[in-house]
Amino acid sequence: MWQNLKLRNRILLGYAMPVVTFLLASIFGTVTVNQVRETFREMERVNEILSKSRVMELASAGIIGSVRGYIITQNPDFERQYFQKKELFENSIKALQEKDLIQIEEQQQQIEKIAQINQQYEKVAEQMIALVKSGKSPEAIQLFKTKTGANFDQKIEDLAREFDKVEEQLILEDMRQSEGALDLLFGMLILCLILAIVASVLGVIIANRVSKNINESAQVITSASSEIAATVDQQERTASLQAASVNETTTTMDELGASSRQSTEQADAAANAAQEVLKLTEKGNYAVQETLRGMEDLEEKVGAIAKQTVKLSGQTNQIGNISQVVTDLANQTNVLALNAAVEAVRAGEQGKGFSVVAAEIRKLADQSKQSAERISLLVSEIQNAINVTVMVTDEGTKTVKSEMEIAQQTAETFAQVAESINDVVINNQQISLNIRQQDKAVQQVLEAMNSINQGAQESAIALSQTKTGTSRLNDTSKELLSLV
Repeated sequence: MWQNLKLRNRILLGYAMPVVTFLLASIFGTVTVNQVRETFREMERVNEILSKSRVMELASAGIIGSVRGYIITQNPDFERQYFQKKELFENSIKALQEKDLIQIEEQQQQIEKIAQINQQYEKVAEQMIALVKSGKSPEAIQLFKTKTGANFDQKIEDLAREFDKVEEQLILEDMRQSEGALDLLFGMLILCLILAIVASVLGVIIANRVSKNINESAQVITSASSEIAATVDQQERTASLQAASVNETTTTMDELGASSRQSTEQADAAANAAQEVLKLTEKGNYAVQETLRGMEDLEEKVGAIAKQTVKLSGQTNQIGNISQVVTDLANQTNVLALNAAVEAVRAGEQGKGFSVVAAEIRKLADQSKQSAERISLLVSEIQNAINVTVMVTDEGTKTVKSEMEIAQQTAETFAQVAESINDVVINNQQISLNIRQQDKAVQQVLEAMNSINQGAQESAIALSQTKTGTSRLNDTSKELLSLV
């Protein structure tokens, strides 16, 4: 069967084996990679769920802490913090309840339970806040100590822990599937490597058999070619003197001479253009140097701005300190006014006027305290703006330095370009000289064309001998073609 195959089919069979092996490996690898990619997408989804679950747990703890802090200190900051944590908790619940994020129904039910417990506690928390605002802090504390308030955080934590445990198990399962797919892919790659080696060995065997057939035919061609070689040697000695058409060749040489003269003119024009480019390059280098000097001035100005910004920052800190002192004085004045009001009450009718003065002093002290707090807030905003200015100034300094380096590199590049253009001018001059020499050589070639006809007679004798060898070579070529 092998002997009946043509050479083309044998070669195709040798190539088909590794190609089929490669296609099988590619298909299997693509399927496995898609499976691994899908597994990683599932892991990303579960990680997103766990991340949002962590945020929900932290928000839950923050709600408890904010309510506790507000009950104990009655600080409005804790009340604001409570509503912030409440909003964060609700946003986390909404994010977890988005479509297609949680695909297990039991997990969705866990989130709904957590949301319900949160709603229950929000009602209790708002009751406690209302009690504190109405001056009933002991009742609020007692309500906080009840089972509903004390166990809220634990309930949320237990449900969230169960929720996270299920999601973590999903991640572990995805990782095991991914590892199994990769192990299978690795085994398939090893199998493909073995098949590739086997295919390569078979290809070598096929190549050896094909080479044997080709060598047998090549020996016949070599025998015929040896006879042709003797004739070809004789033809090569006279080939330099032959021409099918001396007139056509002469015309071509004339055109070549005209082209050489035109090339000379073009080379001269190129040299002149290079001189102009060299002048433009020098102007560009001068412009870059001017840019460098401007960059240096800009760097000095940016540095001065940075120093003034730092100085302004120090002065702002001093204003903040003064504002704090004013706040402290207002607090002390408020305390003194309160004491004075108490003493005025003790004094009875004689202290009424003094009581009015003390009340006015307290109002002024409160106004001073509020003004000082506004000043502190403004100072903080100014300080933040100064910090941003310092950062921007620092970035500006870095940018100026970077632009200076680029400009310096540009200047060096202009210098290199000028040097290269100067070399081009010299090369163009040399080319012009070479073209003139070639024009003289063309004239010499025209004179030599007259001797070509003499070789034509000698070539005619050699062609008759070449005909016999060419016939045998043609027969052998047909035999080789039938194998292919």
